[in-house]
Amino acid sequence: MHTILSLLETMYPNAKTALNHETPFQLLVATILSAQSTDEQVNMITSDLFRVYPDAFTLAQASEESVGKLIKSVGLWRTKARNIVATAEILVREYDGKVPQTRTELEKLPGVGRKTANVVLANAFGVPAIAVDTHVFRVSNRLGLAQAKNPLQTEKQLMKVIPKDQWIKAHHWLIYHGRAICRARNPQCEICPLNPHCQYYQTRHQSD
Repeated sequence: MHTILSLLETMYPNAKTALNHETPFQLLVATILSAQSTDEQVNMITSDLFRVYPDAFTLAQASEESVGKLIKSVGLWRTKARNIVATAEILVREYDGKVPQTRTELEKLPGVGRKTANVVLANAFGVPAIAVDTHVFRVSNRLGLAQAKNPLQTEKQLMKVIPKDQWIKAHHWLIYHGRAICRARNPQCEICPLNPHCQYYQTRHQSD
């Protein structure tokens, strides 16, 4: 475990969220938009979206139609337009436009599930959390850091084996590794520095 984490840190020393944002609110919106989409696509959309609606107060005054036009190139854009406007309205009405800093409060917002809440807690507020997206789920289970059937089980197992002060960084290391080497299709196992410690590689290697 320690060896794997040390190698990941060496490989991705500057790992951080790829979603462009300047405030916790912008990160929240960007993360909602990122569901079933790429960070690159979201960043293209939010550059215009945040120019027009930079905060909860301006977005809460927007119509779903006007927001929809700005995010139309992202998947599920109609639902996401409805959710981010509704979320902004709640933030203005109940939180003076600020993003709450507890998972319970975050998960009550439209379009916010556990993964999105964890992303915001970790990256906006520095609260130790592990957000399990497709990369984290795939890489951690391949490496043997987790042996889980779903994201929630994966998160709970990772929280047990990774030191709490490394949760945020480890989340980003696993994402970077999933994008760079440990891809869903055709993972580049032969060039991966982690292969001596990887259950997936060892299993494949033994079957060759």
